[in-house]
Amino acid sequence: MPRKITDLDQLTEHADVLLCDVWGVIHNGVNPFPLSVEALKAARGRGQTVILITNSPRPADGVIKQFGTIGVDPECWDDIVTSGDVTRQLVREGPREIYFLGPDRDTPLVEGLDVELVGPEAASAVLCTGLFDDEAEQAEDYRELLEGFRAKNLPLICANPDRVVERGDRLVPCAGALADLYAEMGGETRIAGKPHAPIYREAMARAQGLRGTADKARTVAIGDGAWTDIQGALDNGFAAVFIARGIHARHYISGRATDEDRLEAFLDAEGLSPEYWMEWLS
Repeated sequence: MPRKITDLDQLTEHADVLLCDVWGVIHNGVNPFPLSVEALKAARGRGQTVILITNSPRPADGVIKQFGTIGVDPECWDDIVTSGDVTRQLVREGPREIYFLGPDRDTPLVEGLDVELVGPEAASAVLCTGLFDDEAEQAEDYRELLEGFRAKNLPLICANPDRVVERGDRLVPCAGALADLYAEMGGETRIAGKPHAPIYREAMARAQGLRGTADKARTVAIGDGAWTDIQGALDNGFAAVFIARGIHARHYISGRATDEDRLEAFLDAEGLSPEYWMEWLS
């Protein structure tokens, strides 16, 4: 069982850099979590560098715009790296004719790139940022479309590896659910966001640029997603803090309390051993 901590300042002596998830940790897509925002502001006040690392399929300026809309204090981070930022390199390296699978709000992802957005029949690759309507659809609704791509051996570039994300008090499906389904069909997926290495390399490069030096051994990654935040942190050599009151809460929350035996069983079943856990980031 990871060590339970109640305050982020308990890690001050262990970390110069904090790589912090966004959805489910700082906000739920609708409202910010004030305690989390204040905890990160306090960390910066103690001299720690906060890099927000999110699987949002939009470049960082889109995340900042959303923060302004829902009221996340800009003083709680030093820099932001998104899955969208690092996915742009995968798009540059791929075919030019792309079918864009996702809502119109995500199209800034391809701005300035030498690609042509085409229909499914003319595509040489698929760029997936999410479902067209994640309020009403599920990944299974896309099986026929994905089977057509698989029949032509098209690579699927996934700009958001999250399978689900919080939106208010609900969980909605993300591009990662479509990528999982495509992989089950035997299709090729290309992913740069969490838990994969490119987004962590970019985050540490940003931290080094801000601090002059950034050591993995003095860096802690914080998140609520077992398969993305925690798996990614551990696979890439970072200590991890698991935030229990996130997307997996239903597995171990009993009433208003976390059942620690069930939490331990959940982490064991996922094969994960984060160093720390918290109820909320506070």
